[in-house]
Amino acid sequence: MYINMNNVDEYLETGKSLRRLVDEYTKYGSLCIGFDFDGTVYDYHQTGAKYNQVIDLLQDLKEMNCKLICWTAQNDLEFVEKFLKENNIPFDGINTDGINLGWESRKPFFSALLDDRAGLKQVYEDLRMLVTLFKIPTDKFGNPK
Repeated sequence: MYINMNNVDEYLETGKSLRRLVDEYTKYGSLCIGFDFDGTVYDYHQTGAKYNQVIDLLQDLKEMNCKLICWTAQNDLEFVEKFLKENNIPFDGINTDGINLGWESRKPFFSALLDDRAGLKQVYEDLRMLVTLFKIPTDKFGNPK
């Protein structure tokens, strides 16, 4: 089957979302990354699921000066904050705007959203590639190699 790439919506084109993240990080030296709590960094259904890859990615993004906002439907935000801290999951806010747009909006602004119900695999892979491209290798003391 032939697909005419001129008819593909812009962000359905392979690699386009990664290119956008690279361009924004290059321009601003930071990104605002939203991440879901249940099913993304926390085992809500208590099935024994682990989220180490996503947590490692969040730690790498924080080292790259990215702003990380946990977005959750959990009603016990004290529990969420305690869990994030106890598990060394970096965050700059919970259910809050990551960037002040200068106007009121119910929609939070994120450069990308890590969410088990919203294309987690592609966003994870794009952000992991961004880290690979930009993260400066450091020694065990955090000094650039």
